[in-house]
Amino acid sequence: MRSAARIQPSCYSVVIVTTDELVRPEAEAYLAPDYDLSLVQTWDELMALIQEEAPDAIFLDLDTIGQRSEDGIAALAKLRSLHPDLILVGLTRSNSRNLRLKAVDSAVDEYFVAPINFEEVRIVLRRALEKRAVEFEYRNRHREAVEPQACGELIGGSEPMQRVYEAIRRVAESSSTVLIRGASGTGKELVARAIVSLGPRSDKPFVSINCAALPENLIETELFGHERGAFTDAKTARAGHIELAHTGTLFLDEIATLGLALQSKLLRVLEDRAVTRIGGKVAKRIDFRLVAATNEDLEEMVHTGRFREDLYYRINVVPIVVPPLRERLGDLPILVDHFLRIYCSANNKPLKQVDAEVLAVMEDYSWPGNVRELENVIQRLVLMNDSPLIGLKHLPQQLLVASNASQEAILVPAEGVDFDTEMDRIELAYLTAALNRTGGSKSAAAALLRIDRQRMKYLCRKRNL
Repeated sequence: MRSAARIQPSCYSVVIVTTDELVRPEAEAYLAPDYDLSLVQTWDELMALIQEEAPDAIFLDLDTIGQRSEDGIAALAKLRSLHPDLILVGLTRSNSRNLRLKAVDSAVDEYFVAPINFEEVRIVLRRALEKRAVEFEYRNRHREAVEPQACGELIGGSEPMQRVYEAIRRVAESSSTVLIRGASGTGKELVARAIVSLGPRSDKPFVSINCAALPENLIETELFGHERGAFTDAKTARAGHIELAHTGTLFLDEIATLGLALQSKLLRVLEDRAVTRIGGKVAKRIDFRLVAATNEDLEEMVHTGRFREDLYYRINVVPIVVPPLRERLGDLPILVDHFLRIYCSANNKPLKQVDAEVLAVMEDYSWPGNVRELENVIQRLVLMNDSPLIGLKHLPQQLLVASNASQEAILVPAEGVDFDTEMDRIELAYLTAALNRTGGSKSAAAALLRIDRQRMKYLCRKRNL
């Protein structure tokens, strides 16, 4: 696709795929004066053309692709997957409603049934291209707005995240060991990848292993590798993750789950910068940078003897703490928008919007699963409803319950309230608001509050209003 900055029709390219000889003169008469128009007859011709440069719009005659209407629908879906941003128009001679629905499911922008009025086509095409240009402009502005609030794949401009970004930039150029700390789902691996992407090892191997995902005997072979015959199933020699990270970065997620024996072996590797495979006798020198991550209290584990103190000091050279989502709720709108764009695009759905009340409920929620939980919720909201606007009725129950609970906590805090005092305060607030709204007219205020005038006068005397 060419730049979205173009506004003159003659700058746009349009391709029509059809074997219908009646289409050519009409298309040339109505579209050729305004657009760079190409007419081809086969799918292969179209593929050859768009490999050189993708057009801005494609009109596909569904009746001339393959033997069945389903072939034309499959072709539409293929084009949409290859070029999500082009204007895609279906042409057919069939009045089948089912065919139209299938075309819509394949994300066509427009759909015409013969006989085709090319005067109408010209108007519709221009509007579609103008709309797409506006979308491109908005997307570019959005990207420019997001970039200062991002670092690598991390998204967010809040003060806690800015501190994380600053730490990432400071350590990226060095080879110092980094310990990333934070609750599950906060994006610790994204921090590790951001460090690597900004440093001198960005084009070198990035080897990641989740220490909590495998039993201890498998982690040992995964980390250190093995020689042939080292154990029963070792039919061939195999390099471990540490060896594979040579010249690059080794990321050990959930390092606190390693047993003490493995901690000792890892410590030796970090001290000697050499690894010996299981069953091997020769240590191999390895140049790598270690980035570790944990959601555990390592200091407490050292105190209770579950984590080696010497290994703790070896890996805790530069700690980076990733804040939980509840401490960076200012990033919630941009994260919601980010995930909506990802999953709407991935599922070929128009970009959805979020009602303001939904964001308010989300801000009330504590997000125990952090950004990963938010991402899962947004993915579910995209997949499970077709509404262009996500409202309260679409939210998972746990978010609504949590929001109600937070309102109850505001109304009745843990220390309790003086009920009579609160009722007096509320009564005074209503009376004052009603009088202000009516310019001091007690009769009109009584009507607003749906009480009789005598009671209104009594309450005003009681409150000296």
